[in-house]
Amino acid sequence: MAAGTLRSSPIAARPASGKPREDKRSLLVARLARLGIVREADLALHLPLRYEDYTTCVPLTQLCAGVSVCTEGVVTASEVRYRPRRQWVCAIESGEDNSVTALTLRFFTFYPNQQKALAIGTRVRVFGEVRDGHFGLEMVHPKFMVLGAAAGYDVPLSNRLTPIYPTTAGLSQEVLAKQIAKVLQREAVLRDDVPEAVRRQEVLWNWSQALHFLHAPPPELSGEEQAALSARTHPAWQRIKFDELLVQQLSLKRHKAARASRRAEALNHCGTLTDALLQRLPFTLTAAQQHVWKEIGNDLGRAVPMHRLLQGDVGSGKTVIAALAALRAVENGRQVALMAPTEILAEQHYHKLSAWLDGLPVRLVWLTGTLTASQHKKALERLADGEAVLAIGTHALFQKGVTMPNLTLAIVDEQHRFGVAQRLALRDRGAEVEEVHQLMMSATPIPRTLAMSFYADLDVSVIDALPPGRRPVTTRLVNQKRRAEIVAHVGKRCADGAQTYWVCPLIEESEKLSLQAAQTLYEELAAAFDGNGKTAEGVPLPKLEVGLLHGRMKPADKKATMEAFVRGRIHLLVATTVIEVGVDVPNASTMVIEHAERFGLAQLHQLRGRVGRGSRESQCILLFETPLGATAKERLKVIFENNDGFEIARQDLRIRGPGELLGARQSGVPLLRFADPERDEALLERASRVADRLLKTKEGETAAIALIDRWLGDKAEFFKA
Repeated sequence: MAAGTLRSSPIAARPASGKPREDKRSLLVARLARLGIVREADLALHLPLRYEDYTTCVPLTQLCAGVSVCTEGVVTASEVRYRPRRQWVCAIESGEDNSVTALTLRFFTFYPNQQKALAIGTRVRVFGEVRDGHFGLEMVHPKFMVLGAAAGYDVPLSNRLTPIYPTTAGLSQEVLAKQIAKVLQREAVLRDDVPEAVRRQEVLWNWSQALHFLHAPPPELSGEEQAALSARTHPAWQRIKFDELLVQQLSLKRHKAARASRRAEALNHCGTLTDALLQRLPFTLTAAQQHVWKEIGNDLGRAVPMHRLLQGDVGSGKTVIAALAALRAVENGRQVALMAPTEILAEQHYHKLSAWLDGLPVRLVWLTGTLTASQHKKALERLADGEAVLAIGTHALFQKGVTMPNLTLAIVDEQHRFGVAQRLALRDRGAEVEEVHQLMMSATPIPRTLAMSFYADLDVSVIDALPPGRRPVTTRLVNQKRRAEIVAHVGKRCADGAQTYWVCPLIEESEKLSLQAAQTLYEELAAAFDGNGKTAEGVPLPKLEVGLLHGRMKPADKKATMEAFVRGRIHLLVATTVIEVGVDVPNASTMVIEHAERFGLAQLHQLRGRVGRGSRESQCILLFETPLGATAKERLKVIFENNDGFEIARQDLRIRGPGELLGARQSGVPLLRFADPERDEALLERASRVADRLLKTKEGETAAIALIDRWLGDKAEFFKA
């Protein structure tokens, strides 16, 4: 190996293929494409994950665990070991000042050419994270540079930080850096598309300056500058993140403006059906419900397609608002589709709306994938000829063969569980109207920063108060070791007339996760409450009816079980998370959640919302298994201390980031690679204001198109929907 050649981790170090130049080029293009790099602009925006410091060589005598450093030494040992697994272990020593300080180098994947390079007696420079090993300090899979024989060659250290990029198999850091350096010479790549006036007002670095700084940091940065570079708070990073947020805002705002130019049927207020529903409801709309209904009613009365998200915490009363919106369309002689993500939730909507609308001239149809062929055919015929005006169902509503010629309003519950393509397919069921109004509902509150960044194309209504009479739910954290106490406690509450959900994360035993399976749990609790069971102290347990509900049951069995629970014939329902949304049983006042540490915050909050709907004091018991990881502890602390869904969602965003909270909406909105809505909230607000200003002028519109093309390319097609 030539002296002074820096090697990557041995995992990626393989000999060159020797293929013709054209084949190598094609291979390079294919590997770059795997990283999403298909244009020069993509390559310029392929920014470093981190930086490694080869500017200082720390003596072996000064190493300490927990830091990544560059150091040098002479190889004094090299052998392959087989316990506990095959590995190659080297030792390097300094031998300075008549003292011997050794560092172990450990490789679990290696090749003969690496072993040959690190022969005993070779002087080597290594870089990696120093760890405490069984036999002293060690590095696992360090990068290394052969310096020559024991005396070594005088190989100068780097004078600047070295960028480390996201990569893929067969694509080395050196090749990536070389390709990036090439495109950074292109004028088109370095062109600044943000108007100079905006840059001055927002105090931003110019585009070329930021790119060059991040890909090739200048020599001799101060410690403060290096820290800002690593933390992504440096002005160069701020410019990149600002542009990314600006492009996202421009894309969504342009999409929203384009929708405003399209036409939809104006649904005028007739009052015949909506007033009738309000008069027959056993409750009065809260001020929050009245406010959002006014917003939605105003939208429906305009000849512009409504595209509104209705947010409301669990139990806030979104369904009645959906019913009023549906009746507004029916009053105008049009059809409505209401889609839910699960059959249980869809069926809950069907039964609730059927009860509310009983006696009114509104024909409902139920459409799911589990209908018989004859039932399905009849439902399709009733929709196609316009006899049925309100269709309620699951994803079956947007499948081939479903025609609703008078469809004017599409309502999507738990909208984050559906992708953009699915929602648009439902919208396109209509045949006669130019555009369908869309009302999307979510019981997963969206934090303000997430709403600003990923939902800027929607109008948002929020039901920010619960109906009167909703009792607060007490949350308890209980170690699995006290499980017997909880069984006795649940038995006592059920014997007093209450009902209980006992939620389990799996249906059957898994070899990978030692979680309580629903089937096993059902058998355990059914045996405990069969009339012969006793507590650990010998106190008899009551005889209770125990039921089981999970997603793999036949639809008829699920329906029968749920009806029995609603009617009080089942006292204790063992269920998987199929009961997370939509199930409304006022007498169910206790919920026990198995292995709560395995659930996300939003899911725990949704589940907890299934109780507290009646007059009884309600509680949610979170059973957890120790030891708990740091993230699990944090989640359980948040759910224990908070009942406000918006605060829980904000904490969830902080813990997990936006990706999972967005759900299927990701398929239609550009995710952020560099900016973070929560940490960069101030930058997001600035980008939103700048986007508004740019879109007001012709020059700004031109800049917006150029920026969107640079960052999104053909992905901008998402926003034509």
